[in-house]
Amino acid sequence: MKYLIMLLIVVAVSTAQAQTELEMQLFELPDVIFKQIDTPEGYAAAYQLKIKQPIDHNDPSKGHFYQRVFLSHKSYEAPTAIITNGYGRPTNRITEVAKLAAANQLQVEHRYFLESSPDSLDYAYLDLEQATADLHNITTLFKNLYKGKWISSGISKGGTTTIFYRYFYPDDVDVSIPYVAPVNHSAEDPRIYDFLDKAGTAECRADIKAYQIKMLEEAAEMKSYLKWYAKGKDLQFTYLNFDEAYEYAILEYPFSFWQWGSNCTTIPEVTAPSDTLVQHFVDVVGLQFFSDASMEKFGSHYFQSAEEMGYYGFEIDEFKDLIKHLDTSTNPSAIFAPKGIDVTFDGELTNKVYKWTQETDLPFIYINGANDTWSATAVPEVKSSPSLWFFMKDKSHGDARIKNLNQVNKQKLVRKLGIWLEQELDAGVLD
Repeated sequence: MKYLIMLLIVVAVSTAQAQTELEMQLFELPDVIFKQIDTPEGYAAAYQLKIKQPIDHNDPSKGHFYQRVFLSHKSYEAPTAIITNGYGRPTNRITEVAKLAAANQLQVEHRYFLESSPDSLDYAYLDLEQATADLHNITTLFKNLYKGKWISSGISKGGTTTIFYRYFYPDDVDVSIPYVAPVNHSAEDPRIYDFLDKAGTAECRADIKAYQIKMLEEAAEMKSYLKWYAKGKDLQFTYLNFDEAYEYAILEYPFSFWQWGSNCTTIPEVTAPSDTLVQHFVDVVGLQFFSDASMEKFGSHYFQSAEEMGYYGFEIDEFKDLIKHLDTSTNPSAIFAPKGIDVTFDGELTNKVYKWTQETDLPFIYINGANDTWSATAVPEVKSSPSLWFFMKDKSHGDARIKNLNQVNKQKLVRKLGIWLEQELDAGVLD
C-alpha cells in the first residue's frame, strides 16, 4: 500500500510538472489563449486553445477571429497529429491515429464553424486556401514545441481538408491520413449516380426504388405521421417548407442508406403498415437534415460545396410524376447554400488537387468504406505510388476505420506508418 501511495504521488508530481512546463511554453507562443481541460487517459495535460487567425491570410488588416483548438500533450519527443476537422469541434477526443502513433494531438475546429467564427461571416474568406493557411499557422506555431514527426488526419470533409492541406503545404507534415474523404469534380458529381446504380445487389436496388416510390405515392399518409414527429422534435421548416423537406428526404434516402451502412434486409415491404414505413424513413434518413437547425449548422459547409468543393444532386427521371413540390426541370441539388448569398461553383481547384493526388509521391494513407456512397468520389488508387489505399469491404462512412481493418491490412498499415514515422507501432492499442 505504501508503495502504491508513493507511486501515485510521483505520477501526480510528474503531471503537475508537465502542466507547468507546458503552460510556460504556451505563454511564449504569440496570439494563443489557453485554459486547462480534463486530461485524456495516457496524456500528461490537455488544454483548450484559442488561436488568433487573420480573416484573410493575404491581408491581415481585414481583421481576425479566434480558432478553437484542443491540445492533448503526451511528450515533447512524441510525434504530433493535427486533426483537420471539416466542421465544428466542440469537445476534445483522442483519435485512433493519435493512439496508434502515441502522438500529441491538436484537434482543430474549421474556420466559420461554432466558436471559430468572426463576428460577421463574410463568406468571401471561407475557402480551402484560407482554411489550410489556418492549419499551416497552427503547425508553424507548435513546431516550436514539438520537433518530432507530424501527421495530419481528418474524417469526411475533414479528410478532404487533410488532402488540400497537404497540397498547399506539402512540407508541414510527414504523413497524411484522410478517412472517407471525397474529392469531387463538380457541384453535381456524376460518379455518385454511377455508384448508386451499382451499389449492392439488383434486388436491393429494386427494393430501395420501390420504397421511394411508395413513400412518394402515399406522401399525404406518411406526412401525417411525420408532422407529429417533427413537432415532437421541435423541427422548424422555413428554409425549406415541410413538403419540400419531405421530398428531398425521399430523394436523399439511397445516398444515406449506403453512406451509413444500412442493411438491405431492413427495407420494409411496400405493403407494410404506414407506421413501419415511416419508422424506416426516420431510421435511415429522417427530416432533421432538412430542418432549419441543420441548414444553419451546415451553412458554411454548403457554401464551400457550392463554391469550390463540389457535391451531389438527385436523379429524378423515374420520380418526376410523383414529385409535387420541387422543381423538376433539372436534377435537384443537395447543396443548400445560405440564403442571400450569391455563389457560383468554380471547380478549378478541386480538379487540380485531384490530378495532383494521382501524381504526388508524398506519403498518404487513404481509408474508405467500399459501401460508402462517398467512396464514389474518393481518391482512386495509384499502383505506382508509395501511398496506401484501403477500400474496406462491407464498411461505410461511420466504421471505415483502422481498428476495423482485417489483420493483414492492419499490419500492412502499421508497418508502413511505422517506417514513415521512424518508430515501432502497436496496433493492439486500438483493440
